[in-house]
Amino acid sequence: MERVFTPLECLLPTGNLTFCLLILNQPLDKGYFHPLWSKAVLRACADGGANRLYHITEGNNESFLPDYISGDFDSIRPDVKEYYKVKGCELIETPDQDFTDFTKCLQILQKKIEEKGLQIDMIVTLGGLGGRFDQVMASVETLFHATNITPTPVIVIQECSLIYLLQPGKHKLHVNTGLESKWCGLIPVGNPCDNVTTTGLKWNLTNHVLKFGTLVSTSNTYDESGVVTISTDKLLLWTMGIKNKQNA
Repeated sequence: MERVFTPLECLLPTGNLTFCLLILNQPLDKGYFHPLWSKAVLRACADGGANRLYHITEGNNESFLPDYISGDFDSIRPDVKEYYKVKGCELIETPDQDFTDFTKCLQILQKKIEEKGLQIDMIVTLGGLGGRFDQVMASVETLFHATNITPTPVIVIQECSLIYLLQPGKHKLHVNTGLESKWCGLIPVGNPCDNVTTTGLKWNLTNHVLKFGTLVSTSNTYDESGVVTISTDKLLLWTMGIKNKQNA
């Protein structure tokens, strides 16, 4: 079965996409934050992500209360934690150190989706691709965990970048929203991919092996079709550029 997906659909001002928003402890982009928040059906913060939410909504915090905040609470500021507690936000402590706050927050989100009987098209994560490299890799690893946590596509967005983990099989990505910048890539993180074929790229692959030390498809770009198809035999990380929201 071919999976059809429009990675940047969540950033469009129109549309009927139903999605949840998960905020990590990274600087938030104002251009993306407000439209995503207003359209999300569930909103969550992973630990210090609550600090970022509090800061970006300063002066109007009461209009931006998350459904819950989870984590081991080693990053959230005491005053921020107390503020959201007083406002009635659910605080869920997750002390397990074998998983990141992102992974644990995603586990809780999926349970709430199931409890509420929601039909979700996408889970949008803000943050996770900036700052420390080990934390960037932890975000990528959470996408691997996500394959066993939720059936819903999970994307991670920060600044000009998006990542999305492709399942083995065939994919059709629509890249014609007008918000895409020129670059894209396919990164074989975690394992080699022995058979990858694409269309819709400037430099397509035909039954290629993608493997560190052999070939990694970075700094690729699109043809004029507006559609990229990808066939892969293993999990494969798709990454793409996003236009600056102010210039999109």
